[in-house]
Amino acid sequence: MTTNDEYALQVLQETGLLTEDQLAEALTVERNEGQTPLDWLVESGKISEEDVLGTLAEQFGMPFASVDGDDIPPETAKLLDAQTARKMMAVPLQDDGDTVMVAICDPANYDAQDAIRYRLNGRNADFVVVTRGDVRRLLDKFYPITFDPNATDDDGLVAQRKEMEIEGGDDEGDAPVIRLVNLILMDACKMKASDIHVEPQEKRFRVRFRIDGALREMDDPPKRLQGAIISRLKLMANMDLSERRIPQDGRIQIKVGDRELDLRVSTVPTNFGESIVMRILDKQNLALGLPQLGFLSDDQAKFERLIGLPDGVILVTGPTGSGKTTTLYACLGQINRPDKKLITVEDPVEYQLSGINQVQVNRAVGLDFSAALRSILRQAPNIVMIGEIRDHETAEIAMEAALTGHLVFSTLHTNDAPSAVTRLTDIGIKPFLVASALRAAMAQRLVRAICEKCREEYIPTDRERKMLGTFSKDADTMQMFKGAGCPVCGKSGYKGRKGLFEIFSVDDTVQRMIFDKAPTIELRARVREMGMRTLREDGMLKVSSGMTTLAEVLRVTMGDEE
Repeated sequence: MTTNDEYALQVLQETGLLTEDQLAEALTVERNEGQTPLDWLVESGKISEEDVLGTLAEQFGMPFASVDGDDIPPETAKLLDAQTARKMMAVPLQDDGDTVMVAICDPANYDAQDAIRYRLNGRNADFVVVTRGDVRRLLDKFYPITFDPNATDDDGLVAQRKEMEIEGGDDEGDAPVIRLVNLILMDACKMKASDIHVEPQEKRFRVRFRIDGALREMDDPPKRLQGAIISRLKLMANMDLSERRIPQDGRIQIKVGDRELDLRVSTVPTNFGESIVMRILDKQNLALGLPQLGFLSDDQAKFERLIGLPDGVILVTGPTGSGKTTTLYACLGQINRPDKKLITVEDPVEYQLSGINQVQVNRAVGLDFSAALRSILRQAPNIVMIGEIRDHETAEIAMEAALTGHLVFSTLHTNDAPSAVTRLTDIGIKPFLVASALRAAMAQRLVRAICEKCREEYIPTDRERKMLGTFSKDADTMQMFKGAGCPVCGKSGYKGRKGLFEIFSVDDTVQRMIFDKAPTIELRARVREMGMRTLREDGMLKVSSGMTTLAEVLRVTMGDEE
């Protein structure tokens, strides 16, 4: 039995189906491991499963029935996917267009019922209680399990790796683990997750997907399969299976339909087992142009002019996960032409770019950013991209390369765009070098975009009007939008992400100020006079255009000055 035993025993006793002597015996008798008092009562014949479920069904206002499945259309049963059906022990029986009748064997499990409604894309669901035997027969009929050692599923998810042994052998007992791992990867790809987090806990084995920048909990795999699942993932990533004491890094290549994905895999030992994070790198994201990143038309025109310059340094700044690399790749894609030679230095090379020479940093052999940059300048490139400026030597070579006729792109960790100047001088670059070489710095953040399928207008609160009033004179009449929540966006109201941008461009006046070591606050005031929008101001314009919500803009620009 899977229902709440304490409640069930109380109901059975109150209805007279269970005597006090039977209850006392069930609570005190020696039982098999994992066997509950209710399980013992049913298995020992003291009370029938039909009596238990019939009584509980009546308590919860649900019908109790016996089903054979002969009159269930296959398309109705397939309204639930096999993974959900088997996990929840549930099978759809009837579909009248508005409501789906679903067979379950645990009327007290509200979490399962909510999960079933969610999987039915928000449709109404009525439940009928049946025995576990009936549910198992229906599951075997409509969701047969076939064990395939290559673990290829219906969506074409194929792990591109050698079949090797997992902790003692790749026998039939391992096949469900292989399939379960591939289902996790497939679901992540379907939901367009950017990361998969597999986290051992004390009493559960948690799986979370990062979707549009926010972590979302998925169904937990069985805790008893924790070791096998972790070993499978480590095997696919070519990690050392026997090493569980130190962090490891690896890579998995998979194919979903016609999409080829790379997964960067990282393991860290924790109190309850190895925690694994897989970052999903989708080459389709490289097709993004500057308009798809979320630029407003005037900022896009300004940025296109900057990346079209013949020389200088252009920096993209922001915290980890703010989309800096995606923006740089979009820039390279826009200016990559046969008459230009482009070379990148990356750690690691996340995507293979056609027509661009990419260098992988390898510190084990002495090939760090500065060494690689020094070497590739002898290759006579027109345009250079450095994954990140993190030390004095790399920054100095980048500045000198810009002064000798190269266009250099890179990233820097700062909170806003004008702070890039301070950061460069802090790591030892002379102000005259910064003034001469730097053409622009662009800070960016990512906000979740409102789902187009369920976007609706709403009346903003007085607090929202007041907040908008500091950025717009039309706050009292401004339209506001939000996502109502639908199956397309997983009820979140958001689908996809867009960038907020703050473009700090260097003119003659700013050059002199940098040379004179002007503080960041003065540089910021000057570029504001030149028309630079702050991250929050850019966000407010995107709120008014219906691209995102006020809450999202405030979340990622909390530290901005208004």
